[in-house]
This record gives sequence, C-alpha cells and structure tokens, in this order.
Amino acid sequence: MVDTKSPDGLVQGAFKLVGSITVAALLAAARTRKREVTQEPSTMAPVPDAVLTTRAARRLNRAAGTLAASVLFDSAVEHYRGGFKNKAMYTPIVTSAMALAVSAHGTADRRQVPHRLRDGVYTTTALVGLVGTIFHIRNLLKRPGRFTWQNLFYGAPLGAPAAIGLSGLLGYLSERIRDTPEGELPTIWTIPAGRVVGVSTALGIMGTASEAWLLHFRGSFHNQLMYLPVTMPPLASTAVTVVALGQTCTARPLTRWCLRATALLGVSGTMFHIIGVGRDMDGWRNWQQNLLNGPPIPAPPAFTGLALAGLAALSFLEDHPDD
Repeated sequence: MVDTKSPDGLVQGAFKLVGSITVAALLAAARTRKREVTQEPSTMAPVPDAVLTTRAARRLNRAAGTLAASVLFDSAVEHYRGGFKNKAMYTPIVTSAMALAVSAHGTADRRQVPHRLRDGVYTTTALVGLVGTIFHIRNLLKRPGRFTWQNLFYGAPLGAPAAIGLSGLLGYLSERIRDTPEGELPTIWTIPAGRVVGVSTALGIMGTASEAWLLHFRGSFHNQLMYLPVTMPPLASTAVTVVALGQTCTARPLTRWCLRATALLGVSGTMFHIIGVGRDMDGWRNWQQNLLNGPPIPAPPAFTGLALAGLAALSFLEDHPDD
C-alpha cells in the first residue's frame, strides 16, 4: 500500500509504476523481436520496396514531431522566464510549432513524394537551430568568465537550439527518403539513407545526454535515478553508431533494446520532473514559480523523439540492406 499523501510515498508509487512499464516494454520487445526473426526470410523483398521506404519516412516525421513538441514547450517556458527580452526569442516557438504541424501531416501522408511546404519548414527549422546555437554561444561569451561552470549552469542552454535544429534535420532527411525513385536504394548525399539517419541520431542522443549531464550535475545527482539519462542514452548512441557504420546485424537486437529503453526514459523522465515540481515549496499550488524554476518537464521527451528516429534507422537498415 502506497501513501500518496506524502512525497516519499508518491515517489515510491512512481518507482513501481516505472518498473512495471519497463518490464512490460522489455517483454513486448522480446516477443516482437522473436516474430521479426521468424518472419524475416519470407518478407525480405528482393528490391527496395516503395511502401517500406514511405513507412521509414513517416517514422522519421513522427520522430521529428516528437522532438519539435519537446522544444516548443521547453523554449516557451525558458523564454517566458527570460521575459522575451529579445524579440528573436519568439522565433523557436513559431518554428517548432510549424515543424510539429508539418510532422503530423507527414506522419499521416502515405505518398512517396516529398512535400514542398514540409521541406521548406524543416529546412527553416534546421537553420533556426543553427542560428540559435550561435546566439546562445554569444550569450555565454558576453558573461564574465565566459565558459565557466556558473555560466554553463545558468546561462543560455546550448543544447536547446541544437535540438530544434536536429528536429528540422530529421524532417529534412525524411523528405529526401520520400524523394527516392521506386526500385532504387534510398540514399542521402550518395550515402545509404539508413546509415545517415543512424549516425545523425547517435550524435543527437549524445548531445542531449550531455545537456542532461550538465543539468543533473548542477543538481548534484541528489537522486540516483538522475544517472539514468547520462548512462542509457550514451549506450544507445554507441550501439546505433556501431550498427550504422558496421556491416553486421548481430548488434541490432541490443540496439533495439537500448533505443526502446531510451524512449521509455523520455516518458518516465517527464513523470519524475512533474513529481520534482510538486516537491518544491508549495508544490503545484505555486505552479507559476515552480514551473519556471523546477526541473524542466518538456525536456525528457527529446530522448523519446531521438529514440524513435534511431528505431526508424534500424528498421530502415533491415528493410533496405546495402551490405
């Protein structure tokens, strides 16, 4: 019996819930993998299948949308806390909302043709992420001491604009995959598309994990669960890199497990951040202050979006082998 009236009881209940979800997810993953291995010889297409290509693109649209949603709400909270001192601070909110909208459209679009509007929005989003990263670096350089721990802890976060840029990049890659002539192996910049998506995803996961490490280090890792975002995602990033650059499929079951665990980490991390806000002074009764100063609730889903992109890359490599 869990005492939900006390913070400790609430945390214990959350631990049990996350544990149950984790076990269920791992069992489902094992059953899914067994079916995939059993069916693989009979479903392998001799030539690239247009349906599989479009499905991979739609999965990337979904990943880009999940990442855009995380950035949308996170940047809205952070820039509201900054009082929108610079009018350019509205830009990531607008562009991430547009990226979210076109990602939803792309997820539902079953046509194997790129869409000009989606393509334009994704490209703009990627450029906004690049420019935003430059602005945030300049913000740190203007502070006394420049790249000091204090400034890295409380200055403009470098990972936030990079995340919106990554959302645009994933969407851009999805449109390039759709632009593949039927019967041909999808490529991006003459490189097999699955490998490009895999490496891009691995770099994004590692960057997001670095941002999580910085903020959790600021919090002195006072909860042992704070080590999860800096251990599991780097493991998934390494596994994706090995699969994307390698010529063997022996590491793919482990990679799929790591990515699914990372996706689950994004969901459970959001729940724990909600609990963290509730444990601040006056809890949710003082939500206007605690939302701004407590653990960022919209941040963990970035792991989910990147894990979905990694799973899309993994399925792509299996459906369109190039070795």
